[in-house]
Amino acid sequence: MGKNLIQQRRGRGTPTYRSLKHKSKGKTGMVSLTDQIVEGKIIDIVDCPSHSAPLLRVKYEAEEKISIAPEGVKVGDYISTGKSVAVKLGNTLPLSQIPDGTFIYNIEKNPGDGGKFVKSSGGFAKIVSKMADKVIVMLPSKKQKEFKLNCRASIGIVAGGGRPEKPFLKAGNKYYAMKAKNKLYPHVSGVSMNAVDHPFGGSSSSHKGIPTQSGRNDPPGRKVGMLSPRSTGRKKR
Repeated sequence: MGKNLIQQRRGRGTPTYRSLKHKSKGKTGMVSLTDQIVEGKIIDIVDCPSHSAPLLRVKYEAEEKISIAPEGVKVGDYISTGKSVAVKLGNTLPLSQIPDGTFIYNIEKNPGDGGKFVKSSGGFAKIVSKMADKVIVMLPSKKQKEFKLNCRASIGIVAGGGRPEKPFLKAGNKYYAMKAKNKLYPHVSGVSMNAVDHPFGGSSSSHKGIPTQSGRNDPPGRKVGMLSPRSTGRKKR
């Protein structure tokens, strides 16, 4: 008698694999796009299991927002958002108004989306150069990515740096850290399983007796490995 794969058990949506939204402090974001300068006061710094970095609760005149905390801010500080605000720690402004070489975080993918890139603890990006219609930014991975001129970003480095440097020391600590974020742990590779548990399982433990590519129209029990890849094998130069 076979078993369901992990992917199939996740798909049922049981509490085991459901994200614990009730423990989250909320979704991070920015003030809506506006031509005016909007100033807010930091009223609290909170910890959220859904985020690796500390979060700020910022009180604006019309609303309260939760945002990613940079290094060096404290409760009672004021941060601003707008096109002509100062290039100051925690402020948010368009990429076109930020000088080259400035450290930034929480970069928008599209203008007004509230920030999608560089949000984990200790992360920062850097503006490399500007052109007539785009800004080139170096991400933490050292990859350079192009953004629109009116995409916004915050000034500084995300707080909580050095978090990965502390070793877990034992599996129990790792288990509870993953449980706080509702991540499945431990993660077992398919080749280490029995044949009834995974398509890659069986035979000698670390030997795949079947290709790792599977077609887009394969049944759910076979959809593992590379799903309908565009190309396989070594790339031709």
